[in-house]
Amino acid sequence: MSTYVSMLRGINVSGHKKIRMEELGSLYAVLGFQNVHTYIQSGNVVFQSQNPDAAELSCKIEAGIADRFGYSVSVLIRHKSDLRRILDHNPFLKGRSEDISKLCVTFLFQTPSPSALDEISEVKDKNDEFQVIGQEIYLFCPHGFGRTKFSNNFFERKLKVSATSRNWTTVNKLYDMTEMDHLIL
Repeated sequence: MSTYVSMLRGINVSGHKKIRMEELGSLYAVLGFQNVHTYIQSGNVVFQSQNPDAAELSCKIEAGIADRFGYSVSVLIRHKSDLRRILDHNPFLKGRSEDISKLCVTFLFQTPSPSALDEISEVKDKNDEFQVIGQEIYLFCPHGFGRTKFSNNFFERKLKVSATSRNWTTVNKLYDMTEMDHLIL
């Protein structure tokens, strides 16, 4: 049995694609997942499954959401070990003492092409910084995420892959939830 975190892209934003977390958790249980726990209204779910294929899990959840709620939602899956790796490799916490409330991770649904990575590495901003490491983009936005040009839409347009972002506190909380005593690991 493996522990996963799923992150839904674009639900409960400005009143669009509304899904109550109670209903989402219930759907996961109906889909056969175990030890299901949701976190805040942005579509974060920690769950367990015997299926080791994240792509299959994502497709199953997306189909379940479309069937039950009537709209298409992209679902990104990361294994518990992926979150641990992400927490351990944030470049803005190595040798720096940044305010963690100004840190964010943008999760990419697939690895960008080398040419897209080359192109985006040229983009600079006088205030905000980002680093792409694998399928994650680490962001440091000292003036807040509402003011940065480094949004999901920016990265999706430049890298030609879907993305969803979570602040550093949420990423930590999701990992902590994978470690909770009530999960059978």
